[in-house]
Amino acid sequence: MRALSRRLVLPGLAIVALAAAAGCGGSSGSSSGGSGGSTAAVSVPAPDAAAFTADFSLMKTLAPLAAEGKGLVGVLLPDTTTSARYVEFDAPYLKQAFEAAGLKSDQYKIDNAQGSASTMQQQAEADITAGATVLLVDPLDPGSGAAIESNAESKGVKVIDYDRLVTGGPADRYYVSFNNVTVGQLIGKGEESCIAAWNVSKPNILVMDGDPTDNNAKLFAQGYNGVLAPHFSDKSYVKVGEPAGTWDPPTAQTTFEQQFTAHPNINAVITPNDDNANAVISVLQKNKIPPKTFPTTGQDASPSGLQNILKGYQCGTVYKPIYLEAQAAAALAMYLRAGQTPPDSLVNATTKDTTLGQDIQSVYTTPIWVTTQNMADTVVKDGAVKVSDLCAGALQSACTAAGIS
Repeated sequence: MRALSRRLVLPGLAIVALAAAAGCGGSSGSSSGGSGGSTAAVSVPAPDAAAFTADFSLMKTLAPLAAEGKGLVGVLLPDTTTSARYVEFDAPYLKQAFEAAGLKSDQYKIDNAQGSASTMQQQAEADITAGATVLLVDPLDPGSGAAIESNAESKGVKVIDYDRLVTGGPADRYYVSFNNVTVGQLIGKGEESCIAAWNVSKPNILVMDGDPTDNNAKLFAQGYNGVLAPHFSDKSYVKVGEPAGTWDPPTAQTTFEQQFTAHPNINAVITPNDDNANAVISVLQKNKIPPKTFPTTGQDASPSGLQNILKGYQCGTVYKPIYLEAQAAAALAMYLRAGQTPPDSLVNATTKDTTLGQDIQSVYTTPIWVTTQNMADTVVKDGAVKVSDLCAGALQSACTAAGIS
């Protein structure tokens, strides 16, 4: 997510961007010595992390890497409960990216651990036994993720942290995500804008975080707390509290109910994702709080989050176009599988692993703050949500007002 700031390539420029990338035409780089790939460099266009598009066309230029590489690419996703994204978006987009790049169905494998670290460990072992040369790991927690990655590296398998940084993992791994501090900043700025637009006088804000064991949650909090700190400092906003974080919606609901009972003056909440926001909103509705009076925030652009925005209970959501993240991860995996060093145009950043005290080579893609004003031109246009699902029943008029049809 559970996770920036580079410019997105506009759809109208996609062909130009692709042509420019193809015009580079040079070698993708020297051998990285990956266990599963050839030591000879393969000539492919160097993909730019900002140039991936919704049609997956740039992935097709990486077909020579598929022919050159060896072994299985294993993908380990964490669960189906903390966010709907893993089933609805990550798995199908990763499949599409691998196949667009020329991998056959028996050359990649995508598993979901269903919330069990031991299951993820077993899935990793099974992938390695099946000949994996690259693992993409989105861990349930840093400790189990680091153990999986260290074991994989000891057997010559290259590892990529997918979406969440595996703090304490191998120093030479890669990381693919969004700039998660920027995600948090978008949440904080969205709260600011909403407080003004909804005329919330004397904002008394409860700050609700994600799970503290998730490095992304720490980065999100760094972002939104940085935006809100000046308001708390000059007393234009009051920070009521910041209880222990979670990604579990029922726990978030209980926490909010307790806080709202103890502090009935709360009139705005920072919620770090759509599922936690939905849990808070259910309490607001139970207490008959009217729409456009009590700001909440979110991320993931989930159907429930988008509908809560249309209903006037959620200010906005951070849309992280997962088709961009999936393509970036698949492209990186293709280079590593072929034993090649990924180009700097792809590996465009570093991320500090505070456990190791080292910078991890990273690929960042770009998030977008979505409200009713740009929903039609972002998530709807990209097909991230079906209009028939989004605008069902009583929401039809709200969709019409937002230009969604």
